[in-house]
Amino acid sequence: MARLTVGCLLTAGLVGAGPALAESPAPASPATVVPVQTTGPADKRFNLVVMGDGYTAEEMPAFRADVEKHLSVLWSIEPFASYRSYINVWAVEVPSPESGVDCDPGLDAPLRDTALGMGFWGGCNPNSVQRLLTVDSRLAGALADLVPGTSGANRQILALANSDTYGGAGGSYATASGGNALSSLITPHEIGHSLGGLQDEYDYYARGVAGGAYTGPEPSSAHHTLLTEERMREQRAKWWRWLGERSEAGGVIGRFEGGLYSTKGVWRPSKHSIMKTLGYAFDQVEREVMVRAISAKVNLVQGHTPNSAPIGADRTVWVDTLHPLGGELDVTWRLDGRTIGAGNARTIDLRAVSLSPGAHTLTATVSDPTPFVRDPAVRGSAALTRTVSWTVNRALTTPEDEIEAAFTGHTPTASPVGAQTVVHADTTHPTRRTLAVRWRLDGRTVDNPGNDRDLDLRALRLTPGTHTLTARIPGTEAELRWTVDARPATTSYELSEPLRTVNRPGSPVEYVYDGEFTMRLTGRDDQQGAAVSQFRVDGDGWYTYYGWPTDAGAPFRFSPSGTVIDDLVYGKLGRSRAVPWDDATPDYGTHTVEYRTIDAAGNVGAAKSFLVTLVEPRH
Repeated sequence: MARLTVGCLLTAGLVGAGPALAESPAPASPATVVPVQTTGPADKRFNLVVMGDGYTAEEMPAFRADVEKHLSVLWSIEPFASYRSYINVWAVEVPSPESGVDCDPGLDAPLRDTALGMGFWGGCNPNSVQRLLTVDSRLAGALADLVPGTSGANRQILALANSDTYGGAGGSYATASGGNALSSLITPHEIGHSLGGLQDEYDYYARGVAGGAYTGPEPSSAHHTLLTEERMREQRAKWWRWLGERSEAGGVIGRFEGGLYSTKGVWRPSKHSIMKTLGYAFDQVEREVMVRAISAKVNLVQGHTPNSAPIGADRTVWVDTLHPLGGELDVTWRLDGRTIGAGNARTIDLRAVSLSPGAHTLTATVSDPTPFVRDPAVRGSAALTRTVSWTVNRALTTPEDEIEAAFTGHTPTASPVGAQTVVHADTTHPTRRTLAVRWRLDGRTVDNPGNDRDLDLRALRLTPGTHTLTARIPGTEAELRWTVDARPATTSYELSEPLRTVNRPGSPVEYVYDGEFTMRLTGRDDQQGAAVSQFRVDGDGWYTYYGWPTDAGAPFRFSPSGTVIDDLVYGKLGRSRAVPWDDATPDYGTHTVEYRTIDAAGNVGAAKSFLVTLVEPRH
């Protein structure tokens, strides 16, 4: 990857630190801008700018590994999986003179001389909490400004601290510790705050201390309410459109008490989601908010026939759109308000349209039909709907052009594409002809009527294995070639020794335990890139496997009542438990554990399962 090195003189800022640190400027450090993922020009994309603090020059490989891990998990979570193609990722590498960050893990820990002044305890504030990891926003902004084409309007800053301590923060910028077992799950949670304005669904603020009753007015938060389900439906308020749906985070979208740091008096949509419990997905309510937030950072229309002056009726008219990985955008053409049957094409030929003398109004409306959005106000907003207009006059003549047929933008070809994604290929736009794109899979022509700039691979139902996809402009030598990875990653599991193992024909293998047991998941793929494994119990929400909170290399531990770590509860078998005051009653009996892996190309492996029977100890 190309690297841009810029001399950057950074001065340490005061972030809860003592005067000694504020008085001493940091030494000059070269900042290197590394394009990690490029989907288009920076000024036309949403840019995620990732920077590290407390990584010395010798520790830069560790920073790069942390970035890869965090991104792998981010791309496995919706809506980032479907809208990854809207996002450029940049890493800004700036070595710190010292390793680590301030007040890690405690207030009595030494201060560190680092590039971004990151620190736990809200920047070493004794009145804060340990997990609040802050960054000097002035220094972070200065580093982000080194990425050409980005600004506060089209980017999100993520600062990673060189630490294994659990922590992060969301606000103007997002922060997370780089190396904690749960750190890659902190990142999407904090981006949910920073980008989407989502609120915490915790029913506590200080760990181990129940939050008490909420006494405020109806929250402005999209995913908190005082309303009953009946009132939500009557008033068509909050998440009424999603009520009764199976939650992406497990269970059913409904009304669950607790959130905004209060245990009672306020309700959230799901029992658990990533804004309450790291490891689960955004539920539908949060996902809709995030789709709008991501899409608002870009323009669905990336280019179009110039419209600053009237155009003739003797030419083609075109729009170039963005290309979500999760599905095609719609383009609707209208002439004087009447729909033209253009089959979702990106180009129309006005010579084939019957026009009376005089001026006419032609419009192209680009919209995102994603099922992730149900609110008409969101769907009709500029984030998900854009319209371009032209004045067409038959009296005007369009000059001949010498535009050659060529591809202008496309899905990257350097790495495999997944069998569950949309691949795209945009072309130049001659004024007197419409260029076509012809697709072939393993040498055979693929029928793709209507919008031929996008090919939805899901509709092809590819057989497992590796395939070759090509796109060609007929009559030219212009051709693009991709490797299609249609072989999902595999997952294996390893359990601690059971009391006994039961094998029944036609049923998953059953393991019997009388207490806690451990499970290690290992995902393997035949292509490069990190794979993310997940599991779920008794059909609950899929939960990202990360090892164990205190050790990413240790297996996950299940127990009858869960294990309390830093006043949070992990691994209760059966009904989940997040905090010590949740119901700890053991769920004895048989439980189904499913597991799967999502590979780097976005393929989601088929779920497999085993049974675990937890027997009640005899006294």
